[in-house]
Amino acid sequence: MNKKHCSLLTISILFACNAHSAGFQVAEHSASGLGRAFSGEGAVADNASVLARNPAAMTLFENTTFSGALSIVDPEVNVYDVDNKEQSDDVAPLQVVPASYYISPINDSWAWGIGLFTNYGVATDYPDDISAGDMAGHTSLLSVNLNPNIAYRINESFSVGAGVNLVYAEAELTRHKGETADFVGGQYSDRLIGMTGETFGYGWNVGALYELNENHRFAFGYRSAVKLDFDDGEFSSYDSGIATESKVTGRLKIDLPAIMELSAFHQLNEQWAVHYGWQRTDWSTFEELKATSPDCDDGVPGQCFYKPEKYEDNDRLSLGATYQLNADWTFRAGFAFDEQAGKATLSIPDSDRRWYSAGVTYMWSDNLSLDAGFALVVSSKGSFTEENALDQERTFEAEGTAYISAMQLNYTFK
Repeated sequence: MNKKHCSLLTISILFACNAHSAGFQVAEHSASGLGRAFSGEGAVADNASVLARNPAAMTLFENTTFSGALSIVDPEVNVYDVDNKEQSDDVAPLQVVPASYYISPINDSWAWGIGLFTNYGVATDYPDDISAGDMAGHTSLLSVNLNPNIAYRINESFSVGAGVNLVYAEAELTRHKGETADFVGGQYSDRLIGMTGETFGYGWNVGALYELNENHRFAFGYRSAVKLDFDDGEFSSYDSGIATESKVTGRLKIDLPAIMELSAFHQLNEQWAVHYGWQRTDWSTFEELKATSPDCDDGVPGQCFYKPEKYEDNDRLSLGATYQLNADWTFRAGFAFDEQAGKATLSIPDSDRRWYSAGVTYMWSDNLSLDAGFALVVSSKGSFTEENALDQERTFEAEGTAYISAMQLNYTFK
């Protein structure tokens, strides 16, 4: 039981049901971007949140500006255990995703800025007493990215930028015996294993901006992988027999995948603009999860758990439009297709997703504007199989819809 259980545990240490982006990626960086399904994000540059996608775009700002956003992600993910005829509803809890950005020009050629946001993070919470308790329970991952950047305008058409990423991450999980209790004793809701951990990671990002003229621009952004090393995590064995004590120190290493994005913005006339983008995430580098400790033995001495992964690089395509009604009101809308990244599991019932977005900006004054955005994200329905700790194959069906809303304040210092 131990070896199989460990492999099922591993997939859930850092990841969970995520109804709004592929894998465990977070796209919610701004309310203005949400309103256009995050299309053209590296090139639109209507406020300081562009920092999260393309540092080179900081050269477009003539004055110091600040943006602060708050997104509320309300997923409705339902999973049905076909074999045990059990329904788990709303297993992905509501999440609040804050972000803030500051951009300041230095002179006509240089600008700097700093952002605080997240690119990865999820949560799931299944009932304690379900039959699949050894495969699904409580899981959460929180990551925060502090991202200082610098940008340089080479000439009237071309700008470049670069930054560093300081990432803090913490993870927590609990798993229960579920139907394995019928063989090992105890109740379905008894805790089987748990783990907590926190760590820091580092990465870098670069960007470029090409302005054909003031109405047409193209952008490139790249954010490197970030290595996370949970080298001082606490693994709770309970009565699973994996570790020599009920709590031991475990270590897990993982790379958050790199992200590349191409985007464009076109001002067609005084009222209408269109924007689009292509984003590719390097999920193929996510090949395995392996935790180790000298106090663990899951059949391999020194190994707490191991799980091979089946992930491929995925694409996200987006298209949107902006309409400026007058000096005070601006409206936007967008659509995006987010391709499935990995084989669906209980912890990540990944699937293709379609975004339907709308948003608005109100100019409160010459210095202050307010953004609001809303998106409906619909996941494709699907079924998948997993083996529990007793090597029994179980079939599950999953469907999910996410409602994402966001508010944002933008202030320009003149």
